Amino acid sequence: MAYHVADPTKLEWEERAPAVEGQAPRAAADVTTAAALTQSRARIWRYPPGPRGRRHADHAQEEVFVVLSGALTMLLGDPPERVDVGTRGVVAVEPMTALQVRNEGDEELVLFIYGAPPEQAGADFLDDVELPG
Repeated sequence: MAYHVADPTKLEWEERAPAVEGQAPRAAADVTTAAALTQSRARIWRYPPGPRGRRHADHAQEEVFVVLSGALTMLLGDPPERVDVGTRGVVAVEPMTALQVRNEGDEELVLFIYGAPPEQAGADFLDDVELPG
């Protein structure tokens, strides 16, 4: 039996440009390589208060979002429905479902995102939307 451990103290964080101009950058750590994943892909993301990812619908990947700390706001579907998820909450999103990750809280959001299959078959990128209120 083979196994791999992704030591969080050895993960390398890469700054990612904000999806919306003027917002703070996000950071991502590649868990796929660190854990030698072959049947899936994974990253840990750090969102300071305020930023959001790009709204998109992935063509092939089922994605699972696990909130490690902070509070996640997601826009799901088209038209978008707001879903708020707290620490240790999980959201599973089927392929071709519009989604957007946002940190609308006052604390850093740390999020584990896992997708399968590992191949990227593209995504449709959608217009950003403002939430009412």
